Amino acid sequence: MAVLLLFASARVAAGTGRSQMSGSTVGEVMDAACHHYGATFANQLDSCGIWLNGEPAEACDPVTDSDEVAILPPVSGG
Repeated sequence: MAVLLLFASARVAAGTGRSQMSGSTVGEVMDAACHHYGATFANQLDSCGIWLNGEPAEACDPVTDSDEVAILPPVSGG
């Protein structure tokens, strides 16, 4: 299982900042997370960046048990 790291509003929606999710691609990990955490969490993902081991990720990118998938909502500031 990959480690799923959640930040900001995604973390709030999930109620945790870290969990483990199964899946062989980034898309499968995201689908598992949406199923596990529900609609409020899933609605956050449209505006989030998804990263795999510190690099921007695509849904088709392969994931192994030693990988980290991070969900990063947009950041604003001034």
